[in-house]
Amino acid sequence: MHSPLGLGFTHLHFKIKIMLKIMNDLPDNILGVSAEGTVTGSDYETVLIPAVEKKIQAGKKIRMIYQLGPSFTGFDLSAMLDDAKLGMKHITAWDRIAMVSDHQMINTFAKFFGYMLPCEIRIFKNAEFENAKKWIVEP
Repeated sequence: MHSPLGLGFTHLHFKIKIMLKIMNDLPDNILGVSAEGTVTGSDYETVLIPAVEKKIQAGKKIRMIYQLGPSFTGFDLSAMLDDAKLGMKHITAWDRIAMVSDHQMINTFAKFFGYMLPCEIRIFKNAEFENAKKWIVEP
C-alpha cells in the first residue's frame, strides 16, 4: 500500500513519549507526579487527569507532590490550560500540594495561584525532594 500522495512508504510509525510519570512509592491518599522534557496537553489527558479523577472517586482529599525534574523544559499551551482547568474543576478536592522545582518562574506562578486554592501549597527545590515527600505525608 502506498501513501495517497504517492510517496512510496507503507507504514508510518510515531513514537510518543509520555513526559509525566506517576510515583508509585507513596501512600494511597497521595498522588505523586514527576515531569521531564516538555509536558503536553496529551500528557495531562492520559496521565494526570485520570490519576486525579481516580483519587477523587476514592472519596479522599488529594495530597499531591508534583516534581519538575532536572530535564523538565516546560509546558505547552494545552498542558497549561489543562492544569488550570483541573485545579479549578476540583478546587475543593485538594488538601495539600508540594511543588518540587528549580524553575523560579514556575515556582513564582505556583505561589501566586496557590493563594486561589483552599489548600496549603509549599515550594521545594529538587535537592529538597525528600523533605517534600516527608511534608506531603505528615498528618
